[in-house]
Amino acid sequence: MQLLLGESSVQRRISVLNVLIDSVNMKQALKIIEDFIAKRKPCLVATANAEMVMMAQRDTELAKALRDAALVVPDGAGVVWAARYQGYEMPERVAGYDLVQRLLSESAIKGYSVFLFGGAPGIAEQAGSIMKSKCPGLRIVGICDGFFSDADEDEIIAKIKNSQSDILLVALGVPKQEKWLSRHIHDLNVPVSIGVGGTFDVMAGAVKRAPLWMQRANLEWLFRLMSQPQRAIRMLALPRFVLQVWSKKH
Repeated sequence: MQLLLGESSVQRRISVLNVLIDSVNMKQALKIIEDFIAKRKPCLVATANAEMVMMAQRDTELAKALRDAALVVPDGAGVVWAARYQGYEMPERVAGYDLVQRLLSESAIKGYSVFLFGGAPGIAEQAGSIMKSKCPGLRIVGICDGFFSDADEDEIIAKIKNSQSDILLVALGVPKQEKWLSRHIHDLNVPVSIGVGGTFDVMAGAVKRAPLWMQRANLEWLFRLMSQPQRAIRMLALPRFVLQVWSKKH
């Protein structure tokens, strides 16, 4: 376990298959992010689940991105179980989608500006429009879809930097979004950048989220599998994750 000392909080980081996960609940994660915004130093926030942890076992660039991230929240029942199985305290799952919704609500109240980057053409616009109707006063200062070439990167980076946003939400999928942010975090000059995966799709209504009872029963992975059978191969990471955690402990 590693301790990261800040001016107003102490973050406890727990190793799950050599990926450090912060032992935080939702309230604590939001407070830490607000501290990052106040300090104005570019910070990467990652939302780690079992699948991402397994990717990091063989993807050294992703592993480095997670290692360098200022905050890695436990976005998945698997990582919460793994931490507790090793005897550590992990308060709760901090789902990336829920973290973003809470953060956008707080942004509307506190005046934080937000840039949306990623998703299919039109998805981020739709997600932003819906969120602005739910959170009057929310300031979205820029939108850019996730379909771009290497030649477009400098223009995208300049657009994000010039927006002077407080929060950047990037929906390029795992692990592309974490690696892209890690490479460009200082060029972007945004206090808080978060990889949000399919969050825009759910916000826009293009993809349904699991019913609340399945979320509470830690069965959101099963809903995703039933809704998107093509994820079956990716889901094989879950039993491998459990086996590796068990093997490492014993």
